[in-house]
Amino acid sequence: MTADLLARYEKTLDGLERKGRRRALVSAGGIDFTSNDYLALAASPRLKAAMTAAIARGVPVGAGGSRLLRGNHGEHEALEAEAAAFFGVERTLFFGSGYAANTALFSTLPQRDDLIVHDALIHASAHEGIAAGKAPAVAAAHNGVGAFADAIGQWRRAGGAGRPWIAVESLYSMDGDRAPLAELSALAARHDGLLVIDEAHATGVFGPDGRGLAAELEGRENVVVLHTCGKALGVSGALVGASAVICDYLVNRARNFIYSTAPSPLVAAAVREALAALVDEPERRAAFEDLSTFANRALFETLGIAGSGSQILPIPIGDNGRALRIAARMRAEGYDIRAIRPPTVPEGTARLRIAITLNVDRAAIGQMLERLKIAIAEERP
Repeated sequence: MTADLLARYEKTLDGLERKGRRRALVSAGGIDFTSNDYLALAASPRLKAAMTAAIARGVPVGAGGSRLLRGNHGEHEALEAEAAAFFGVERTLFFGSGYAANTALFSTLPQRDDLIVHDALIHASAHEGIAAGKAPAVAAAHNGVGAFADAIGQWRRAGGAGRPWIAVESLYSMDGDRAPLAELSALAARHDGLLVIDEAHATGVFGPDGRGLAAELEGRENVVVLHTCGKALGVSGALVGASAVICDYLVNRARNFIYSTAPSPLVAAAVREALAALVDEPERRAAFEDLSTFANRALFETLGIAGSGSQILPIPIGDNGRALRIAARMRAEGYDIRAIRPPTVPEGTARLRIAITLNVDRAAIGQMLERLKIAIAEERP
């Protein structure tokens, strides 16, 4: 009977294996070309000291309950107030992860008579929220402002009477390219709509004091911004920045906020310190920008591949199995590089995703690219 119960799961796993799409956990090791710890804050003495100090002043490890029960701690409230001031927004709300925040936003805010128009490459967590929500949704061609406009226009002509929601990432996690935020903001305003911007890979490294690529837009009534805390900020969780009304609506209606144990107050204390570090240590962002620029140039000079212009450098491979083999070979040589395959990226676009962080230097980047050039040449399709 046990075999029968498990057979369908084994069959699915076998199918994934044949397609080169089966996932497995691989421990971190070697030189970091995979993480999103862009400013090398995750293991920094500053954040360690902040956690130690928080423990010393009695901040608990666990919240003990949801924010609406006994889990609402002073560290959560202090973080949200400081983050609102930092990002120039009326209010922020702290979630346990970017995934939880995105699913909360899209499952809660758009109403039945609204329309969500999302970029075709938007993160999986947005898709989860859309699927759990009330509003219909359509995908627009990646970074195609005209495609977004056409989708809204078609909806209006068909009798759409609610508000359009435009959903994008400011910097796309698998391609490293930027969204045309100014044009999309203007489009949202023309149609009396709202713009939701996921700043996951821009928070901390772009904009004034690391406030992100949406810094000039954040604080507007029709703009909702998500800042994750587990990438450049080096901790975990996510902050939603919006009007006080929208944040209060999420507190009252977002089920995965209402019914989840609150994030650790210690984590909130660490995020507060990370935000302070962005202001106190601008040299981190300057060094990061220099290193990212160098990596983009070196990528073209070594492999003939045009860089994305950001810290995320996709190396197109195509075949799933070949991408896995090259990544495994690079890890065996001491470079922590991972293969990204469908369904995370479109079919036939398997790639290596190189992430540049302050955990490496120019020499390591140059050596990695030379070894990668050899591996790509020798690991033939």
